[in-house]
Amino acid sequence: MSGIYIHIPFCKSRCAYCDFFSTTLLSRREAYVDALCKEAKRRLATLNSNLLTPTPITTIYFGGGTPSLLSAEQVARVLQTIDAPQATEVTLEANPGDLSPDYLRAIREAGVNRLSIGIQSFDDEVLRLIGRRHTAAQAKAAVKAAQDAGFDNISIDLIYGIPSQRSPRNSPLSAWEAQIEQALQLGVQHISTYCLSYEEGTRMTHMLEQGEINEVDEDTENAMYDLLVARLTAAGFEHYEVSNFALPGYRSQHNSSYWNRTPYLGLGAGAHSYDGARTRSWNPDNLEEYIRAQENGEDATTCETLTDTDLYNERIMLGLRTAEGIAIEELHDTALATPYIERGLLRQTDNRFIATISGIHIMNRIIEDWME
Repeated sequence: MSGIYIHIPFCKSRCAYCDFFSTTLLSRREAYVDALCKEAKRRLATLNSNLLTPTPITTIYFGGGTPSLLSAEQVARVLQTIDAPQATEVTLEANPGDLSPDYLRAIREAGVNRLSIGIQSFDDEVLRLIGRRHTAAQAKAAVKAAQDAGFDNISIDLIYGIPSQRSPRNSPLSAWEAQIEQALQLGVQHISTYCLSYEEGTRMTHMLEQGEINEVDEDTENAMYDLLVARLTAAGFEHYEVSNFALPGYRSQHNSSYWNRTPYLGLGAGAHSYDGARTRSWNPDNLEEYIRAQENGEDATTCETLTDTDLYNERIMLGLRTAEGIAIEELHDTALATPYIERGLLRQTDNRFIATISGIHIMNRIIEDWME
């Protein structure tokens, strides 16, 4: 096992675009942390008893939800329970409005050494539209406070393709370029960017269906992405995965384990695990069901065994997203790559197929073509 993912499902309010499992029942945080610690002790003990040589935990990732809604003491308690002093990367996702200087110092002392701050936009109008509870000023102040507290491995999230980026005062591209420039001015080590997607049941999808907003067209979204890649790589960032950019030495170790199909353990409601071979498992995405199971010492996970076809399709889907691409011998029919290479959508090194920027625009089409 390489990493542990810890799902913290609590949010003060739901963002308009998000369909991740979350809850606003903040009063259940302490009971949830109790359950998390019980699950961690039980599953780590079981895992180690089944291995001749226990595999060290190298990364820990608090995701959500909004993990920064846990107190520093609760974060420390979870980390103490896991007891992985050898972990080189311990990430906590955070809302900018939660990152006071005292909180930052306390979680750093608890063992968190990397922050993933959900900024999403530096435009207050956009932040209101998508339901974020912080302002642009708070976002910038949070990054500065984190740096002052000693954090030197900071990632921020940005979203593009948002309807109100089509401002009458600016073209979509110039508005997005301004966002990129503000991100670069912060001096962070990692930037994750995502194109807005309209997920079933979210407020943004309802607004789209009611005609309250208009979806940004695909050509504009592609142009935004091209601009992003050009500007960040010119600033020294490595484009190491479709949505992720890092300064040299600052790639997300934890997230890279997903793309490399390294074993990981998921703790918390809705969290997924993978044994590195053929088994995936997941906890129920129901807060009370999860807490009750841990209180009773029950294993509430559901498991599936991956077939050879499942494993092949995952290698294609995950590998093609990375800067390293996929090994040529992994593709069952290499002739499938030829038309994409001829059109400049893939490039071939000595032994790998790698998507070009143009290929990334149609990556889903390539993946569908290659999957079995």
